[in-house]
Amino acid sequence: MYLVLVNKIPYFKYSKKKVHYERNDSNDGAIIFIHGSGEYSFVWEPQLKNLDIDMDLIAIDLPSHGKSDKFEKLNLNIYVEAVQKLIDELEIKRVVLCGHSLGGAVAQQFYFDHPERVVGLILCSTGAKLRVLPVILENTLHNFDTFLNNIPVGAFYRKTKEEIKGAYVEEVSKIEPQVVHKDFKICDNFDVMDKVDSIDVPCLILVGNADKLTPVKYSKFFKDKIENSILKVIENAGHSVMLEKPKHVNKAIKNFIQKKIQNT
Repeated sequence: MYLVLVNKIPYFKYSKKKVHYERNDSNDGAIIFIHGSGEYSFVWEPQLKNLDIDMDLIAIDLPSHGKSDKFEKLNLNIYVEAVQKLIDELEIKRVVLCGHSLGGAVAQQFYFDHPERVVGLILCSTGAKLRVLPVILENTLHNFDTFLNNIPVGAFYRKTKEEIKGAYVEEVSKIEPQVVHKDFKICDNFDVMDKVDSIDVPCLILVGNADKLTPVKYSKFFKDKIENSILKVIENAGHSVMLEKPKHVNKAIKNFIQKKIQNT
C-alpha cells in the first residue's frame, strides 16, 4: 500500500487496487469529502475549487467509482476501510469527514469504528437510516436509463438550472449500473439510529429544504440527538445541495470549521 502518481493523478493502493482522490493542499488538518451513490469526486468540485479555508481539501473516489479501480466486492466496510487507508497514507492527524448521502453513511460508520481519529463531521443530505424506494432499486438493476431519466426530478430542486442537472446525470451515467445498485443497497441496509446520540465531536448538518431523498426530518433527527451540532437548512435546494447552492454550502462549512474545529 503506497501513494503513486499516474499521469500526475493521485492514487493510493488498497487491496492491490488503485483508489483515486482529488486534493487541494493546505496545512492545518484535512476535510475528506465522500460522495454519494452512483457519484464520484466530481460532486465536490465547487468545494475543492472555491472553499477558502486553511485545511487540506480531499475528495475520494470510492472503490469502483470515478478514476478508482474496479473492486469485485463492495460493501460499507470496504468504503470505510478505503477512507481509513487514505488517512493513513497521507498521515492526516486532524480529520473532518464530510459525506453526502451514502457518503454520510460512510462518515458515520467511520466515526463509530474510529472515533479517536475524527475531530468533526459534516453530514450533508444524509440520514442515520437510509431506506431506499423500491423503484430506485428496481431501476438501477433492470432499467438504468429510466433511473437516469428520473434523477433531475428526484435529486434536485425543481428550479435548479437544467445545465447543473444535465451535467450531473452525464457523470452518474459513467458509473456501472451494478455499482450504483450496490450503493443503494448499502444505503437501504444502513441503520445507526440507536448510535447517533453517542457522537461527541462537532457536527454540521446540511440539507436542502426540498430534498426528496433524505428529507429535512432526517437532518432534524441528527440535530435532536447530537449535542454539539449545527443544522443548516438551505433554501431552494434538493438532495444535491452542494452542487445546487455551492456558495451557501461553502459558507456554512467555513463558518463551522473556523468556529468549531480551528478555535478549539
